[in-house]
Amino acid sequence: MLKSFIKKSRVKSPWIMHFDCGSCNGCDIETLACLTPVYDIERFGIVNVGNPKHADILLVTGTVNHRNKKVLKNLYDQMPEPKAVIAIGACGTSGGVFREAYNVVGGVDKVIPVDVYVPGCPAKPEAIIDGVVLGLQKFAEKVEG
Repeated sequence: MLKSFIKKSRVKSPWIMHFDCGSCNGCDIETLACLTPVYDIERFGIVNVGNPKHADILLVTGTVNHRNKKVLKNLYDQMPEPKAVIAIGACGTSGGVFREAYNVVGGVDKVIPVDVYVPGCPAKPEAIIDGVVLGLQKFAEKVEG
């Protein structure tokens, strides 16, 4: 499905960047599992990059706190337009079990606009891949519109 979508749209192969705002690493492990031969998200042309200036889609895991919200906003601002943001896991979408802590701001959408929410604690690799597909569709709409 994703491969045919990339071919039909005028979107190049998407480059993603992953940022951990401070999670328990459950969602990070599942996000990295998408790159293993079992799920092999790279077969769709999706490339994981480390530089926000090269990224089209930002994957964010973990709760946003007062110390990392500036870093998250800075990474988002460095990404070229158009861009898409995917919040992964219960912590990324709402703050999770830590949302009432004094140092937690909340989910990713409290700092930057989010295009796709991937629920779960931790989010399953299949759900993350589905979220990337939805993020790619929103990215394509921004490119074409």
